[in-house]
Amino acid sequence: MNLPRTATTFAPPVMEARRWLDGVTHPADRPLINVSQAAPVDPPPPALRQAMADAALTKDDAHLYGPVLGMPALRDALAAQISTHYEATVTGDHVAITSGCNQAFAAAIATLCAEGDEVILPTPWYFNHKMWLDMSGVTSVALRTGDDLLPDVETARALITPRTRAIALVTPNNPGGVEYPAELVRAFYDLARDAGIALMVDETYRDFDSRTGAPHALFQQDGWQDTFIHLYSFSKAYRLTGHRVGALAASPARLAEVEKFLDTVAICPGQIGQYAALWGLENLSQWVAGERDEILARRAAIASGFDVLAAKGWRLLGLGAYFAYMEHPFAASSADLAPQLVREAGILCLPGTMFCPTGDVSGQRQLRIAFANLDVAGIAEFYHRLSGLDLPR
Repeated sequence: MNLPRTATTFAPPVMEARRWLDGVTHPADRPLINVSQAAPVDPPPPALRQAMADAALTKDDAHLYGPVLGMPALRDALAAQISTHYEATVTGDHVAITSGCNQAFAAAIATLCAEGDEVILPTPWYFNHKMWLDMSGVTSVALRTGDDLLPDVETARALITPRTRAIALVTPNNPGGVEYPAELVRAFYDLARDAGIALMVDETYRDFDSRTGAPHALFQQDGWQDTFIHLYSFSKAYRLTGHRVGALAASPARLAEVEKFLDTVAICPGQIGQYAALWGLENLSQWVAGERDEILARRAAIASGFDVLAAKGWRLLGLGAYFAYMEHPFAASSADLAPQLVREAGILCLPGTMFCPTGDVSGQRQLRIAFANLDVAGIAEFYHRLSGLDLPR
């Protein structure tokens, strides 16, 4: 008997982790440190919330169905931003707006894959990508990364088969935090182009990349849209997680196929969220720059304070965007350690086993720390609690 689609994959990891909190109390002077989810906990800035309220009150179309591929003004504005940021020429007919970046990934996969096809994912992988491939009947082919958490092009080349349809990268990476060098991204583009497959690059966290200028040159390549599919999210930059506004950039021909998928899933992205994203693109560039500076300061605090854990046998494997990816020194698998940290240290984080294939023992020593909602004092307290753990090794 064939399984229903949802039975082919695992439970949502963040929801699973939240269940570890059931029955656990934390004293007022030692509250829970929640570093499990990469989402801003603060609402959008007041000016943006006011713009959203104004749209709700004054724009009748904010409450109606809109174009399936998104508001034309937003598509054009994002295309203009991409063109500036990547020093390229991208137009609105290359852009679709989606209900979050996960939906952008799902839509792109629907245009690429049939049941039994394959997509190469570097590991540790972003679990929602793996879940969607499972539910689509698509095989996730694990591309194990090295100690630097960067994938190797030649190793990927050896994994390509006649059923391979795409390679999916995430940079800055979730869960590892690492920023893929421009030359590495270009090498994967060349590999995908030569193999006749797609290169999907999820750049949800590009607004918090520590590098200045374009993080890669893919949009500058002649015929980029024949190989490259760019995924993006407005959720982190403008704190719009609850409004689900994402995007993808690809060829107009692919977007015609994307339209079929989106029309049957959500009909159109939420209108008020789109108005918010458009207002943000037009008005919040300096505010986003300040948000980036703050995230980079917190990243620096993670790096500078890590010595206290290094002295206890921990390793910092990756750091960037919202994430620190750490190797712990304890005998227990991270699958058991992470729930134990809730009870013994008041810390909620995700184990590396949630980002690796079953049987990949490397995940048993790893933890993902989503540090973006910790200020410098919170990071110091986080380190204090971890360094005080006395567990078997």
